[in-house]
Amino acid sequence: MSLNSEVSQWKFKNFLVNKNNSFNKKEILQILPSEDIDLAYKTISSWNGYLPTPLISLNKLNEKLKLNKIFYKDESKRFHLKSFKALGGAYAVEKIIIGNDKKVISTATAGNHGRSVAWGSQKNGLECKIFISEFVSESRAKVMRSFGADVIRVKGNYEHSLNECIQESNKNGWQIVQDVAWEDYKLVPKLTMAGYSVMMKEISEQIKNEKISHVILQAGVGGMAAAMIAGIARYLDYVPKIIIVEPDSAACVLESIKAGKIEKISIEKESIMGGMSCGEVSLVPWQILKDSVHFCVTVSDDYISKTVKNLANKYFSDEKIIGGECSTPGITSLVGLSNDNEIREKINLNKSSNVLLFGCEGDADEQLYQKLLAE
Repeated sequence: MSLNSEVSQWKFKNFLVNKNNSFNKKEILQILPSEDIDLAYKTISSWNGYLPTPLISLNKLNEKLKLNKIFYKDESKRFHLKSFKALGGAYAVEKIIIGNDKKVISTATAGNHGRSVAWGSQKNGLECKIFISEFVSESRAKVMRSFGADVIRVKGNYEHSLNECIQESNKNGWQIVQDVAWEDYKLVPKLTMAGYSVMMKEISEQIKNEKISHVILQAGVGGMAAAMIAGIARYLDYVPKIIIVEPDSAACVLESIKAGKIEKISIEKESIMGGMSCGEVSLVPWQILKDSVHFCVTVSDDYISKTVKNLANKYFSDEKIIGGECSTPGITSLVGLSNDNEIREKINLNKSSNVLLFGCEGDADEQLYQKLLAE
């Protein structure tokens, strides 16, 4: 089957217009201030081995979808951690230990955040305890151990691992470095988001004279998506259409925007996109997302292996791209939205559109990546 005939069949699952949309730059930058964003860039860009990750043109997919340009931010090349999360957890560790007498760092993770926290702890000579659920692969656990972390597996899902992390950390006096906010725990998630915003700083310089018309942002608990919106407020003098994409089985942002308040959802089946399989949006990101997002869309796991393979085989671009499972939903949702003429018109997706997508990880789970390629 040709690329044209294959992707013309792809569909999204659910679509929602945010009736409360009112992008307010001032309010966004009160939640994640410009000075925090600027300090994160100044700090991270000074780290050994720092380089901006590539912004790749998906020129072949672009021709099929009849858009002007599709930009793909390739985070598979972020330091040696293969994920944008290298920017967040490690930065939060470095900042939170200033004036802090706690020598043990702890976190719960589905994989990439823990890798970053473990790396940041190792760089700063700290012990690290990482809690993972039974659904996190041994391949991911092995990488975290390679950075000196003690990895503790917890029965149940991500939420169970987080609860165990909080309980053990409180009991033992460990410093939690989590990318999820809750009441009385907001500083570290803000530091993590400030780290993520480095991506938008790089993008603002890489697009040169082009203007982004649409940006599609993956959401798990919402940290990366909210950080990119804050980056838009900080670095762009215009506002693109902001679209949140989530797994159909874990659409906590869509359900919260629909309700106008944080809605906790029950995940009946874990998505292959494990880092996005989250049942509740985080408090700090929610303050940004609730008014700034224009649209929400959900996708199934059906096209993940095909998207991974198409990226690797140069079907979407002139370049070979290593994109893991959580790098696929931006592409699959864009294809699905483009295939629906009514939605396409509603969101102004046309021949003059420049769409920004995030390839938020490479083969961070090497076993799963090879399995997806083989499928």
